[in-house]
Amino acid sequence: MVEKEEQVKRTAANVEQPQQAIVKQQPKQEGREGISSSVEYGAHYTKLDMVEQSLTKDQIQDLENLKLQRDCANFLSAAQIYLWSNCLLRQPLKPDDIKKRLLGHWGTCPGINLVYGHCNYLIRKHDDLSMFFILGPGHGAPAVIANLYISGELTEYYPQYSMTETGVSLLIKDFSRHGGFPSHVNPMLPGTIHEGGELGYALGVAYGSVLNNPDLVVTVLVGDGESETGPTATAWHAHKFIDPRESGAVIPIVHLNGFKIASPTIFGTMSDKNLIHLFIGYGYQPRIVGNDLSRIDLDMMDAMEWCLSEIRKIQHAARQGKPIFKPRWPMIIMKTPKGWTGIKELHGKRIEGNNLSHQVPAPRVREDREEFEKLEQWLRSYNIDALFDEKGAIRQVIRDTCPRGTQRMGANKHIMPKFKPLNLPDIMKYQVSVDSKSRGKNTLSATQQGGNYLAEVFEKNMTRFKIFSPDELESNKLNGVFKTTHRNYQWWEETANRGGGVIEILSEHTCQALMQGYLLTGRFGLFPSYEAFLGIVTTMTTQYAKFMKLCKEISWRNPLPSFNYIESSTLWRQEHNGFSHQNPGFINTLINMKSEIVRVYLPPDANCLVSTLNHCLNSKNYINLIVSSKNETASWLSMDEAIEHCRAGASIWKWAGTEDVNSEPDVVLVGIGNETTTEVIAAAQLLKKHIPEMKVRVVNVTDLMILEVESKHPHGLTDTMFHTLFTETKPCIINFHGYPSAVKQLLFGRRHTHRFYVSGYIEEGTTTTPFKMLTSNKASRFDVAIQAIQMTCAFNPRIASVAVSKIAYFQHVIRLHDEYCLKYNIDPPELTEIMNPSLIDSHKISQLSRAQL
Repeated sequence: MVEKEEQVKRTAANVEQPQQAIVKQQPKQEGREGISSSVEYGAHYTKLDMVEQSLTKDQIQDLENLKLQRDCANFLSAAQIYLWSNCLLRQPLKPDDIKKRLLGHWGTCPGINLVYGHCNYLIRKHDDLSMFFILGPGHGAPAVIANLYISGELTEYYPQYSMTETGVSLLIKDFSRHGGFPSHVNPMLPGTIHEGGELGYALGVAYGSVLNNPDLVVTVLVGDGESETGPTATAWHAHKFIDPRESGAVIPIVHLNGFKIASPTIFGTMSDKNLIHLFIGYGYQPRIVGNDLSRIDLDMMDAMEWCLSEIRKIQHAARQGKPIFKPRWPMIIMKTPKGWTGIKELHGKRIEGNNLSHQVPAPRVREDREEFEKLEQWLRSYNIDALFDEKGAIRQVIRDTCPRGTQRMGANKHIMPKFKPLNLPDIMKYQVSVDSKSRGKNTLSATQQGGNYLAEVFEKNMTRFKIFSPDELESNKLNGVFKTTHRNYQWWEETANRGGGVIEILSEHTCQALMQGYLLTGRFGLFPSYEAFLGIVTTMTTQYAKFMKLCKEISWRNPLPSFNYIESSTLWRQEHNGFSHQNPGFINTLINMKSEIVRVYLPPDANCLVSTLNHCLNSKNYINLIVSSKNETASWLSMDEAIEHCRAGASIWKWAGTEDVNSEPDVVLVGIGNETTTEVIAAAQLLKKHIPEMKVRVVNVTDLMILEVESKHPHGLTDTMFHTLFTETKPCIINFHGYPSAVKQLLFGRRHTHRFYVSGYIEEGTTTTPFKMLTSNKASRFDVAIQAIQMTCAFNPRIASVAVSKIAYFQHVIRLHDEYCLKYNIDPPELTEIMNPSLIDSHKISQLSRAQL
C-alpha cells in the first residue's frame, strides 16, 4: 500500500524518477519520456481524493478562509479599476460612482490573488520559510496592491491607506490616478524588485535574487502571454545555474489563463501533455493545477507544499555533501479562466475565460445600462459585508490568513537590504609602471589588467559579487578572475556543485535579469559584453533605470549597488568580425536617460580602467557603462595620475601637446576612448613635426558626462571649468569612440559650439585592418591633423601659408596606406607601432609604402 501511494505521488508530480543523491548522471534519468495525460490526471485526482479525505478541521477552515481572503483581494482589485466613490457599495451603485477614466488589467488578477494567498499560507505553515513574490504579468498591480493592503505593509508605508472605510476608499480611488499607484508593479509597492512595465524579465530576476541567498525561496508568477517573450524563453534555463548548496530556490508558476490582450496564447493552445513534456525537457518537475476548479485551493495547497518539499530535498542533499547532479526543480502550471469570478457574459459575448476580460471587461459602464448592471452584480457577488466590518476594516479572519512581521512577503529582509560596500582591493597593487620617459611604451590589454584586479574582488567578496557574461569573458580578456573563482554551471560535471562567481549564458537578456535580481537584493555585479551586442538589453536597461529613478525618490527605499556594464571587443578592433560587430549605440541609449542615474566612462589606458572599476564597484544608485579595449594599447598615465584624471573626468595632457604655457593654443585636440585617444596623441606629434608653429593642446575625457552643461548632469562642468579645458573660442576637434551624435547631443547648450568638430564612428567598416577602420571613419591621426589645419588656417596666416601642401601630404599618406592594406592585408609596420606615436615618421611611412608597393 505504501509503495502504491508513493507511485501515485511520483506520477502526480510528473517526476521522471525520484531524486537521488548522486554526483554522476544516471542514464535512466535522461531518457524517459513524459507520462500520458490520462494516466497523469487519473493518478493526480486519486491523490487529491486522498488528501481531501485526510484534511483536519483546521485545514478545512484554512481553505475556507483562503477563499474568503481571495474574494477580498478580487473585490479590491476590481474596485480599483472601476470605483471613484461609494467604494464599499454601502449604497446602491450610481454612474457617478464610476471613474471617468477606466484603467487597469483585470484578467490576470484572480490568478495572482490565488497564488499570493497560497504563498501566505505556506509561509504561515513553515515558520522558517523566507519567501517573497515576483509578478510577471506586470499590469496585475491591482492584485498586488490588494494583497499588500490586506497583509498590512501598504498601510505601514502609506498611513493614509488606513484600515478604515476612508482609508480603503482612498486606496481604491488612487489607483491609476496622478500621484497614486500606476497599473503595473513598481518601486512604490513594498516587496517589489521588478518593474512590471515590460514583460519577460520576472523569471530571470527571480533566479538572480536567490543566488548566494541559501535561505530564500522566491515564488514567481509567469504569464502565459509573457512566456512568448524571448527573455522568458531563455530564462527557463536559469535554474541550471543554481547551486543548491549556496543558493536559494525559485518556485516558477506559469499562469495559464489562455489569452493575451486580443488572441489565445501559445501555451493556452498546447495540450497538457505537451506542456508537461516541454518543462520536463527544460529540466523541471512540472505539475498542473486547476483542471478541477471546484478543488483548486486543495490542489494548490498540496502543490505548493510539494514544491517546498522537493526544494528542501535537493538543498539538503547538497548541503550534506551528497548533491544531486542535474536536480529537477519543481514548478507549477496553474490553469484558471481569464477574468475568473468576473463578468461571465456581456452583449452576447463571453467575457470570463476570454481575451475580452484582459483589461477592463465593461469599458462603457457609465453609459451602457447592461454593463452598469453587470458591474454591480459582479462587485456584490463577493459578499462585501463578509469582507469588511462596519468601520470599513478588513475582517480579522481574513487578515489572519497572512503572515506577521518580516515574514510577510512585502517586508521580507531580502527585499530591503541595507547597502554594505564591497571589500575592495588596493588598486596600487595593479598599477602599470609609467613615468615621463615611458609614456606610450608599455603596451598591454587594459581589460586583462582589469581581470587581475577583479580576481581579488572575488577573493574578498565570494558571496557578494558575481559576473554575468554572455560567454565572452575570455574573449574580452577578463579571464584573470579565474585565479580565484570559476564558472557556475550545474549541468556540467566540471563546474557542478562548486558554487562559482562567473555565470555565462549566451543570452544578454538572462544576464541582465539575473544581475538585476542579484543587485536588488543587495549584492554587486559586473556585466561584460561585446560592445555591438549590449544594445540587445536596451529596453531592459531603460526599465531598470526607471525603477532606480523611482527608488531614489521613495524615502523608505535603501540605496542600491550600481549596475556596472563593461563594453569591450569594441568597433575599432573588429578586423576579424567586421561590419556586423560595429555598434557603439548603447552609449547613445544611456545618455538619453535621467542624468542622476547614468554614468559613461571611457578610460584611456589600463591604470585608468582599474581606477574606474574600483570607483564603479564602490558606487550606488547608478548605471555605469565602462568602455575599454581588450587589445594591447599604450599606457599613458601612472596610477596616481590615473586616479587624479578619473576623479576630474578630463584633463589637459601637457606632455602630449605643443602649446605655449603663456598663451592659448591654436587648436584643442580631444581624445575620448582608447584608440581615438591614441590617434589624437599621434596627430599632435605629426603637427609638431610638420607644422611646428601650430600650438596644440591635447585633452583627454574619461567621464563622458562632463561635456554636458552643469544644469543637465551632476558631472557636467561649469562654463568656467569647461573653458579652462577647451578654451572659449579656439577650434576644438573631438575624436570620439562612438557615434559623433552622442557628443554633439551633450555639447548642446554650450556656448560657441560652432567651433567644435566631432569625428567618430560613421558606419563605415568591414573585415579590415585596425588602421583602415580609423581612416574609413575619418578618425585616424592624419584625419585629425587635416581637420586641425583646416580649422586653424582661417585665423593664423602662418598655418594658412602651408595648409594646402600639408593637407595634400597627409591625404597622400592615407591613400598609400589604403593601397598597402589592400595588397598585404596588414598595416605598415610604422603604423602598427601605434602605441608609441612619438617615434612615427610620416616620411618613412610614405617611403616604406612606396618601396613595398
